[in-house]
Amino acid sequence: MKRKGRLLATSELIEALQALAHEKKIDEFYLIERLEESLANSYQRILNLDWDARVTIDRSSGKIYVYELVPVGDPDPETGEYSEFTERDVTPDDVSRIAAMSAKSVISSIVRDAGRQSIYQEFSQRVGDLVTGTVLQGTPDFTIIKIRDGIEAELPHFDTEKYPNERNERPFGERYRHNQRLKVLIIEVRDPLSASPRQRGDLARPTIVVSRTHPDLIRRLFEIEVPEIYEGLVEIKSIAREPGIRSKVAVSSREGNLDPVGACVGPKGSRVRMVVEELHNERVDVIQWSEDPAVYVANALSPARISHVTVDTERQYATVLVPDDQLSLAIGKEGQNARLAARLTGWHIDIKSASYEPTPEIQADDLLIDVPSDEAGDFCAYIGEDGFPCRNHARPNSRYCGIHAHMEAQENTDTTGETSNK
Repeated sequence: MKRKGRLLATSELIEALQALAHEKKIDEFYLIERLEESLANSYQRILNLDWDARVTIDRSSGKIYVYELVPVGDPDPETGEYSEFTERDVTPDDVSRIAAMSAKSVISSIVRDAGRQSIYQEFSQRVGDLVTGTVLQGTPDFTIIKIRDGIEAELPHFDTEKYPNERNERPFGERYRHNQRLKVLIIEVRDPLSASPRQRGDLARPTIVVSRTHPDLIRRLFEIEVPEIYEGLVEIKSIAREPGIRSKVAVSSREGNLDPVGACVGPKGSRVRMVVEELHNERVDVIQWSEDPAVYVANALSPARISHVTVDTERQYATVLVPDDQLSLAIGKEGQNARLAARLTGWHIDIKSASYEPTPEIQADDLLIDVPSDEAGDFCAYIGEDGFPCRNHARPNSRYCGIHAHMEAQENTDTTGETSNK
């Protein structure tokens, strides 16, 4: 029996789809397959079929054929589903008219989804890459950045206390202007077909998420500014960062006669200055990495001068002795220098001044977590998120060590607020 295929009245279908696929940079066969799936749903509804429909478009002529998938045999007793079907040709005489009515909106949806999927396939391979974009618009919760014509990224800066499932990737103190150019790091690309797209008002939020707070942003900036890093002669071993305020970068050399710190700093500080400018004047300390943990910890606490470092490798614990006039510098404002050094090295750091008179040493089995509360007065009162207390000694006339000194100021603020509320 001769099939009742019909050409679309408007144009040669295949040629039109090929041109559209080329223009939108979409795979031609993917476009046709998606159109067949969408038209099948339309014909199933329009023809009021009892069973699902299948549509095929002849790749040469553009003719459209519609089949009803009629089940054969009995359904599976457990699932109630049929496993075999026979195809019944139900192609209507006005198949072209129906297709023309449905094709425009269907193809628009397909092109939009295909474009999103194309972006996902490209940029999901680029997570961790540095890109330069232009600020398009900002909201209280995120900034939209154009990283290429037709491609936008989202730099979120949500209040994470109010929206705990969101994130804040904007450094402290940064604000952006319309058309401002920014270097950002791609940290996530959401699959647009795996879940409902996140919304910004009535519009879908971009699937590409970028960051200005990630430590690897500094890594990529140094790779641009320092040829020795790009060429593999200098290696960035570790980065610790408090975004928008201060960072520490540990570097080492794979060439015996190459100074890695000097290579990163550059003549008269020119190289590190470019990184600092891109980070909107965030302070960046470049320090020498060392296999010797005592040397590494001492370097990490720069610019303070260190008298002596004693390390306990089993506990990853370093006791640092500094001259009296270097104590505040070693600890830093609100413990920042010591805190960054601890993150950079991965060591727990206890800083003491040269005039410090040590109390009798506590045995390893009697660490603070097992010390009775009446014997723990000389230790820092900070309790970490993991439930373990800080093992540093508290500063004189304080409940906290230098690293967690900011907690005392916060407690005083909270106490003042409670008193005023009363």
